[in-house]
Amino acid sequence: MVNYIIYRLLQIIPVLLLLSIVVFGLLHIAGGDPARLIAGETASREDIEAIRAKFGLDKPIHIQYGIWLGHVLSGDLGNSIVTRRPVTAEIADRIWPTVELATTAMFLATLVGIAVGIVSAVRQYSLLDHLSMVMALFGVSTPIFWLGLMLIYLFAVELRWLPSGGMGSLKALILPSITLGAASAAIVARMTRSSLLEVIRQDYIRTARAKGLPERTVLLRHSLKNAFIPIVTVIGLQYGYLLGGTVVTETVFSRPGIGRMLVNAITTRDFPVVQGTIMVLAVTFVIVNLVVDLIYIYLDPRIHYD
Repeated sequence: MVNYIIYRLLQIIPVLLLLSIVVFGLLHIAGGDPARLIAGETASREDIEAIRAKFGLDKPIHIQYGIWLGHVLSGDLGNSIVTRRPVTAEIADRIWPTVELATTAMFLATLVGIAVGIVSAVRQYSLLDHLSMVMALFGVSTPIFWLGLMLIYLFAVELRWLPSGGMGSLKALILPSITLGAASAAIVARMTRSSLLEVIRQDYIRTARAKGLPERTVLLRHSLKNAFIPIVTVIGLQYGYLLGGTVVTETVFSRPGIGRMLVNAITTRDFPVVQGTIMVLAVTFVIVNLVVDLIYIYLDPRIHYD
């Protein structure tokens, strides 16, 4: 087990290295001069060149990448070109609202998705099954920004039950969590239904029923646990996606998360912030997938990692 964990962690190194090269190259190929954005439109050429020299933007791209990589290996993600603050401090200030939102959204999506999926599988082809799958299709296909605006209009403007955005209270987290988690709930529901239907058709399930076990025991102890591996996989992937895909929700509900920071950094060509943020998100995504792999051992004792 320990050897497997070490092996998986070592696999992160080439992935992050390749990712850093791609991101670094795309930022420079995309165009735009951070020095000009910082200096302003009325700045002289000498001022712009001085800023470029100060931040090392006048060096060849491979030299810039080598310098940045050396700093990263020493634990330094650099300083923001715009705010002049360390990138680690910028990320630390913004990551908690994103983690809070993504975790709450995934928690709601998991509860609703698994419950709907179980009901749909147990009552296959019933009216409830059809309605559940239609709602799941609606959740997958609905744009996040439209759903967020509709929820704000209904619950914040018309009914005045919940705030329209911001932070600082549990109520302010409800609408963005529902908005962000709707698509994930639909995906989890469809996967739960599909996986559970496959399991309950197996011979050992028929044997359990033939032995006279209560239907609840057959469903929860025998069927659902064996159907859970693909469900857990989807939950892990969706959680990683939510951590990096909160920008629209954070914008609609005015939450100062890491998604909005990343978009602002791309707009202002704040290269250190973009690179550092993407690296942190990539590491988080890989760790989430590692945790999911370890959960497999609990769900299926036949799985061993040597």
